[in-house]
Formats: sequence, structure tokens, C-alpha cells
Amino acid sequence: MSQEARAASFNGLIDLASAELGGEALATSDDFFASAQSMLAAGPAVFVPGKYTERGKWMDGWESRRKRGPGHDYCLVRLGVPGEVAALDIDTAHFIGNHPAFASVEGTFAPAQASAAEVMQGPFQELLAQAPLLPGSHNLFVPRAAGVVSHLRLNIFPDGGVARFRAYGKVAPSWRTPRLDDASRAHVSPDWFDLAALENGALALACSDAHFGGMNNLLLPGRAANMGSGWETRRRRGPGHDWIVIALAARGAPRVIEVDTNHFKGNFPERCAIDMIDAEGARPSDLVATDAWRPLLEESRLRADDRHFFAGAELSAGESAVSHVRLRIFPDGGVSRLRVWGERSAEPARPSTEALDRLNSATEADARDALSRCCGAARWVEAMVAARPFSSARALLQAAADAWRSLQARDYLEAFSHHPEIGSDLDELRRKFSRTAELSRSEQAGAASASEETLVALRRQNQAYRERFGYAFIVCATGKSAEEMLGLLEQRLLHSPELEIVLAAAEQAKITQLRLEKL
Repeated sequence: MSQEARAASFNGLIDLASAELGGEALATSDDFFASAQSMLAAGPAVFVPGKYTERGKWMDGWESRRKRGPGHDYCLVRLGVPGEVAALDIDTAHFIGNHPAFASVEGTFAPAQASAAEVMQGPFQELLAQAPLLPGSHNLFVPRAAGVVSHLRLNIFPDGGVARFRAYGKVAPSWRTPRLDDASRAHVSPDWFDLAALENGALALACSDAHFGGMNNLLLPGRAANMGSGWETRRRRGPGHDWIVIALAARGAPRVIEVDTNHFKGNFPERCAIDMIDAEGARPSDLVATDAWRPLLEESRLRADDRHFFAGAELSAGESAVSHVRLRIFPDGGVSRLRVWGERSAEPARPSTEALDRLNSATEADARDALSRCCGAARWVEAMVAARPFSSARALLQAAADAWRSLQARDYLEAFSHHPEIGSDLDELRRKFSRTAELSRSEQAGAASASEETLVALRRQNQAYRERFGYAFIVCATGKSAEEMLGLLEQRLLHSPELEIVLAAAEQAKITQLRLEKL
């Protein structure tokens, strides 16, 4: 197999089965030669010539004995965190002559405290039908959609060795009570959550460099076992600094930031700073390019091999909800863990089961009409109509966000054209925008109760905005007073067109979600 295939990975997805995330081999039919738990270890498998145990050649992975009768071997894996599996890697590195001929994978959902015997009673869904495996290779598969699973059963036919088993997917967070040690307990309220935890659904989106340690290492649970379990950049030989962008598991208000340089002694960053932005649904490339980031933590000195807690007046978040943070390190080096302790924003109202059933069972024409009331971009509407049926409100909202991220600037402009200008004559605009005006009126209630002076200013600045950017000012106005909207409008008039369309698109995504929740 080519070097490109051997280096294959799935950016944007998490290895749900990783031992570093808490994945565990609960039961196996046989692991005579090599423990099943080994195939969940971080990093690639290694081969050590001449290394033997009392049972035979030492192998880095799971290996069963030779089967002399009917049947096949299996391993039951409890995922580190439940999630939806999107890709599988059954890696047979170094197993040549002793790899399984075929494999299949099944999944189920069971309580975290369920015993192996209880989980084995099923029922299981087939994610991967029996498929042939190549020796010494990454065997990559796209499984069938099975919803959220907590356990996987890897079946190998008839026996043999698997070096690494990866189940890449998206986390389904349960928001369990955080496990605080003595150091964090002194700073963190037990009612707060780590908004930057992989196990809660956070994800590293982009970074300047990750030569020595992967981006998502920064968000793993627990303290790192060594430097290899952190995020580390190469040595910078010129000006500048390194950075990493994190999508938080949920919008929230940061209260305490923890930056841990555990194990980094001669290679820790001299200083760090953290920025914040509220741009839910924004694409990684837009987040990298935008200058709309605001400071959360000003440049602060770091120490070697130590935990740093920043809170109170050191942070600039206030009561603001943020969706992403950016850690900047000066000039380079390694950080073991980043924690963003805080309060989650209130969960938005979800569309009712009845509303979801109506959307799923509607004709294409009726579904198209209902979705057009939520967003005026035709390509978004068609993608959502094609994505039906939605298994849950969460699946609906996720599909909406994914469809929006796939669009281009012309689609944004089409959606923007279905919005009346805030502070305008809503009766006239309601006739013009028959699909979205009724919702726009309720969303802009703050402007409806504004003073005449404020409305005049809104109209004047809206005209200036349209002349500068070519479309109406887009803002998720729910809960905002006319004065607040006017302030935002005046601030955004200062942006470049390239930045402003990114911010307007993020606001449109929020508006679309609110409208979907009201279906």
C-alpha cells in the first residue's frame, strides 16, 4: 500500500475508541498472543525484532491464537465517549502472515456502567459487513450510519492480529459532572464544565504547526503521560508565533482558563495569549482569516512543567458567550492541555417531535416551503430537503449547520436578500419578503419598540451599510435592544468586505437555527 494511504487520517473526526479518550477492550474471545487493549493505544504500532514472550513473538496490537475449529474471534470495545462513527481503520501493521482474512464491525448503545455480559446481549447494528483485510495495511472503511453508539464489536475471521483499531466520528456529549483534582478544585466551581474538552464535543480546527504533537492532544482528558500526548510545534527560526483554533463543545461564558505545560521543560512557550469569538457555524478557513477575534487573556508568562490558572480580572469575557477560542503561544513550543472552564449558554428550544414528524412526512414542495421560511438560500433548502428524514431535533440542526458551511458567497447573498432591514417599515417589507418576514418581525421586536431617534439612526446607518457592502445588515437580533443593534451596526461598518460577509454568514446561521426551532 502507498505511503499516502498508510498516513491516512480523518481530520475533523475524533478516534472515539482511543485509550487516551478512555476507550477500553471490555471482552474478547481470545488474546493469547497480544492483549486486545493494545490495539486502542495512541500512535502507530511498532515492531521489535527478536522480542519474544513466553507465548511467542511479541506484537504491538491484539492477536488471537490459531483457531482449529469453527467460529471466529471478536473483541468488545467500550468507546471513550459515545458518538456517531463515520470512518473505521482496521490497521494490520506488522501482521503479515498472521492477519485476519476478513473483519466486520457491529455497534450498540448501552449505559456506561453496563457489564460486558450485559452489553453482549445487544441488540447490535451492523456498521461494517464482512470485508477482506490486507496484511500490513491501514484498512479504511466508511461504515453504515447507525446513530449514536457507545460500544463496538470487532469480529475477525477466523483469527489473527490487528495492530490498531480506530473508530473515527463525532462525539455525542453527555455533559457528565467534571472530575476535578485538588489543583483544579481550588479554582473551578463544580457547576462548571470544560468547554474545550474532547469528551464534551470540542474540536481543534486549525493550527500554525503540529510537528511534534497533534492538535487534539491539547483537549484530551486527564493530565498527559508524556510530551507526546500534548500539542507541540517545531522550533521557529524566524519572526511570528504559533496558534491553534478550538471550536468549543458549546457556546458558553469562560470563567477559568487552565494552560498546562506538563512535561514541557526545555521547550515550553515563554508566553501565551487567548482570543475569543462568537461565530457558531463559521468555517475553519474563515476563522483563520478573520480579524474579529477579541482578547480573552492578554499575553501572560508561562512556566515549565506547570499548571497555570487564569480567572477573574485576568479574563475579558464578562458575560459574553463565545463559540471558539484561539490559543497563541510565543514564539513556539509545547502545551500539554488547555481547559476552558465555564458555564454553557442555555440550551435553545428545540423543534417538537410533532414538528419534526411533519417536516419528515411532508411532500417535497411543502418541505421546501417550510425550510425556505427558515433560510432563503435555495441550495441550502435543496440540501435540507434531500437530507430528510431527520432522526432527531439534534440531527436536524446539525444537518442545517453542515449544509450552510458547504455554501459560497453567492448563496449567503441570496439568503441575506430575504431579510428586511432592521428599523425599516416592517409592514412594507413583510409584503416584499413573504416567506421570511413574519419571523423577521418577531426577531426584530427590539427595533419595533425603539425611540424615533434610534430608528432614524438605524435607517441611516443601514443605508450606509448597504452602500458599503451591497446587502442588508444581518444580525441575530433576538434579545437585543435597538441601541445594541445600532452599536453593532456602527462597529461592523468599519470591517473590510471580506471580513463582514463571514460575520454576516455566521449571524445568518444563528437566525436559521432559531427559525428551525420554531417550526
